Amino acid sequence: MASEPPPSILFVTVDSLRADHVGWHGYNRDTTPVLDERVNEAQTYSNAFSHACQTPYSFPAILTSTYSTMYGGGKRLSDNRTLISEVLNEAGYATAGFHSNPYLSEEFNYNRGFDEYFDSIEDKSLPAKARQFVKDNLDNDGILYQLLFKAFKASERTMGVEVGSPFVDAETLTDLAIEWIESNPSEPACLWVHYMDVHHPYLPPEEHQRAIRGEVISDRESVKLRRRMLDELGDLGAEDRQKIIDLYDAEIRHMDSEVGRLITAAESAWGDVVTAFTSDHGEELGDHGGYSHHMPKFLDEYIHVPLFIDADDEGDSYDEVVGLVDVAPTLAEYAGVTQPETFVGTSLRRIAAGEEWERDHVIAEWQDNETGDRNFAYRDLGWTYVYRENGTCYEAQTNAAEEELHTVGNDDGTNVVDDHPQVRDELRSVVDTHIEFVDSTEPDATAVEMGDEVQQRLQDLGYKE
Repeated sequence: MASEPPPSILFVTVDSLRADHVGWHGYNRDTTPVLDERVNEAQTYSNAFSHACQTPYSFPAILTSTYSTMYGGGKRLSDNRTLISEVLNEAGYATAGFHSNPYLSEEFNYNRGFDEYFDSIEDKSLPAKARQFVKDNLDNDGILYQLLFKAFKASERTMGVEVGSPFVDAETLTDLAIEWIESNPSEPACLWVHYMDVHHPYLPPEEHQRAIRGEVISDRESVKLRRRMLDELGDLGAEDRQKIIDLYDAEIRHMDSEVGRLITAAESAWGDVVTAFTSDHGEELGDHGGYSHHMPKFLDEYIHVPLFIDADDEGDSYDEVVGLVDVAPTLAEYAGVTQPETFVGTSLRRIAAGEEWERDHVIAEWQDNETGDRNFAYRDLGWTYVYRENGTCYEAQTNAAEEELHTVGNDDGTNVVDDHPQVRDELRSVVDTHIEFVDSTEPDATAVEMGDEVQQRLQDLGYKE
């Protein structure tokens, strides 16, 4: 008797999407009406966590089931890691990846195992080309160069003019992915799509703004708010903070509609599809005095992410603590392939099958690319513990506490480490064991040489390079 063919796989990731702003996590706004309908028949994980607060440190876990500080860390994907795309491609899957995050580009070694890989690096708008021309043809220490780039930045703050979009919008990305689906109707296929729209700058279409807030915020005002958000951090005032939240939620609703369109196309073409959906990390929206996700605070707005898997299994909701290192092993099991020895996660099908789930916590990490300083965090159902190896948080917060302890559900961010010395000692021991493990892996010293466009787009997204 012939065995059934393996299912096709659709893996959708979203940048900067925090769990508490999606409908199936109980959010009081209708941000995800399309996906809310689908999760009724899917496996949802209410305590899923990213292993980092930022894309370059979260994606090794997502696509290679390894921690970012393994193999010496760094932002370039180590050759010692195996991508789920490589595993599936070797097993006979047609594979494709579509995204526009510079940290996931070919320059960072993320294209391995994909038959087709779109990272948009050569896809420039006219304003972006103009800015790149300045970078390519003027001395960056010269007066004219400095004046022009100050003008680019000032145009965002005073005029609301975004000089070159740093990513491809969701509608365009979905169109590209659907074109690939329709050109690869044979099974099995694996398609990964990473949407950037929930990442600032928030420029949601008017229809989704109206669904969230009624009144439309112009693109010009949105860009000006974004520049203030990055420059002034938490000092925005209640009214402007609410506008930023409104724009963020409208972007989620825009993403929701496009992901729904993508899933429909995949199911129409392939029939039997396993769909996995998650986010690489969350986003602070003034919760603890800041915005965006450029500080390793490790509180839930940064690391608590949505996760669902829609397969033939009966849908249910699970509250076990799971990490994004568990996603790639899960997809490998659905595909019927053996996961590589480098994977450190565990297939989530154990939970769905009613087997014992041994893990009760996750570890998150951050490594400063300039200083090498590392930050680690432990999160279980009761505590968040943060340890900073050199007592530093990041360039802008060099006086951060070496250790932090927060009770889960305590939204004021109070550090109670001195009040619970026994808990501190127990959780520090777990983190120390993790550090010993990641340090035992063989370093990969290969550095990434970023092109000018990649560096510029990272700066446009608010990253300092």
